[in-house]
Amino acid sequence: MNTHPSLLPSPSRAALTALAASLVLLTACSGKDQAAGAPPAGGMPALPVTVLEMQPTKAETSIEAVAQTEGAREVEVRARVGGILMKRVYEEGATVKAGQPLFQIDRAPLEVAVAQARAQLAETKARVDQTQREAARLKGLLAQQAISQREYDTASSDNAVAQASVQAAQASLRQAELNLSYATVTAPVSGVTGRSVVSEGTLVATGSGTLLTTLVQVNPIWVRFSVNDAELAAAMPEGRFRAQAIRGIELILPDGSIYPVRGKLNFAASQIDPKLGTQQLRGEFANAEGRLMPGQFVRARLITGERDGVFKVPQGAVMQTDMGPVVMLAGAGNKVEPRPVKTGQWSGKDWIITGGLKAGDKVIIDNLIKLRPGATVAPHAPGQGPGQGPGAGAKPGAPAAAPAKG
Repeated sequence: MNTHPSLLPSPSRAALTALAASLVLLTACSGKDQAAGAPPAGGMPALPVTVLEMQPTKAETSIEAVAQTEGAREVEVRARVGGILMKRVYEEGATVKAGQPLFQIDRAPLEVAVAQARAQLAETKARVDQTQREAARLKGLLAQQAISQREYDTASSDNAVAQASVQAAQASLRQAELNLSYATVTAPVSGVTGRSVVSEGTLVATGSGTLLTTLVQVNPIWVRFSVNDAELAAAMPEGRFRAQAIRGIELILPDGSIYPVRGKLNFAASQIDPKLGTQQLRGEFANAEGRLMPGQFVRARLITGERDGVFKVPQGAVMQTDMGPVVMLAGAGNKVEPRPVKTGQWSGKDWIITGGLKAGDKVIIDNLIKLRPGATVAPHAPGQGPGQGPGAGAKPGAPAAAPAKG
């Protein structure tokens, strides 16, 4: 039996030794029975099995954590002016664009305020014209010494005050026009709308900033999760976390499927949570089709780097035992050989094997429940059936089929 003693703990070596001794004893007993005249039992045919020939490859290193989605922006839409809410002009739960109208507040009182502000501006401009003419007239009289300096200074001051009043009136008009524009409540960002908190006919109080609805931006969408500090450092190639070294983030959806678009890390907390020993991270994902919704629980797989010289084995071929994970090999003479291995993470439907295998090992991937250590098997490559190995069934003189690679 071609085992790796350095990879087997003491209980495993003892178990394999006992198993080999039992096989020898059974063989001896069978020989005695035949010698005593018992009819020879028909030999059991070799069990056909599918094998994969191991070749070293590269695999990404990663670490997984439970995560939750959230909107990139979660906005409360509030009224900026008071008045009667006349109409809701959006469909609740619909996707809207930035600047799209959502609500309409009664415009009439605000239009009146704009007209009053314009009239006030016109009045102050007329006062400026009057004070300018008065100052110019008194300036000529002052030159003739027909009036005192004080009278001219008073006229100049009145003109300056009038010009300042024009500026104040212009600001009041601007404010009135802004209030009128606020009568149409628009979406501050693109996103998905929530339900309307108020209904038509409600009086929106002035200055209260009444909440009308909420808006969540879902493209892009964020995914928030926390990872144990020690595990995160161990998964990094350099042994310490660096946000710049992260290659991307994969999402595993609740149904087990992989989200088709990889995300990027856009936030890493600057300190470790002292109570939990975790570091908060956040990823950003494109979500143009709206497949992800805020509040979903998913699994985030942080791609931390790449490892060379590893092997990929289907998950079903790795058996979990009391001594750890084990795979079955088709060894010398096509005898079944159990081999303890060291597993890493999953890569799709495969286990990443980081220790216990070498190039050329033939790992059995089916009929595992029927296998016994030392039993003879008939291995064949994937896609070939029993008896369909290289050259099987070929006509005389026909070239043999090339062996399939595992």
